[in-house]
Amino acid sequence: MSGGPPAGSSRALRLDPFALPVRFSTSDAKADGLRREVELTRDRVVVRRAVAGIRMAVNLPISAYRGVAIRVTEAGVAVVLEHRDPALALPVYVAPDGDGVTAEWRTWGDVLGLPLLVADENGDVHEPFTRIGALRIKSPCLRRRRRNAIKKRHPSILLRRKISRIGAPPAYRGEREIIART
Repeated sequence: MSGGPPAGSSRALRLDPFALPVRFSTSDAKADGLRREVELTRDRVVVRRAVAGIRMAVNLPISAYRGVAIRVTEAGVAVVLEHRDPALALPVYVAPDGDGVTAEWRTWGDVLGLPLLVADENGDVHEPFTRIGALRIKSPCLRRRRRNAIKKRHPSILLRRKISRIGAPPAYRGEREIIART
């Protein structure tokens, strides 16, 4: 069984997102023996369990999952592959404290291509960032050029240009316009 807890640690579950596919066992309150076997790849999830002596395998695409969520549980803080059906939610990282949970959360979201979610006190999940489709957006920030690494490559006079009116003839201040013809 690969992808179990790291060597020397019996307190945390940590699956490596860069070592996919991975097979692991997790608890299931309704299954026989209270365990289920999970096979996780970059594009599919297969959950195998037995209920009342009947063996079953649920094969789901990764796109069937809502996203990667951070949840606070009795065991500590968990990063969970969130599904609309709570029975199909899969913990991929569980730790007694919150150290490193943000890094694991973002890594799993990037590797699986799923949105990042946060669970609130009621258990509902929502996105912490505003998005348009797959693109995360934020408010624009002002442009600062004073301490920029490439400041010397761009003249600052370009920031002080006058705004001209469209359609207004150019002003030549009494000079004749010189046109070069060949």
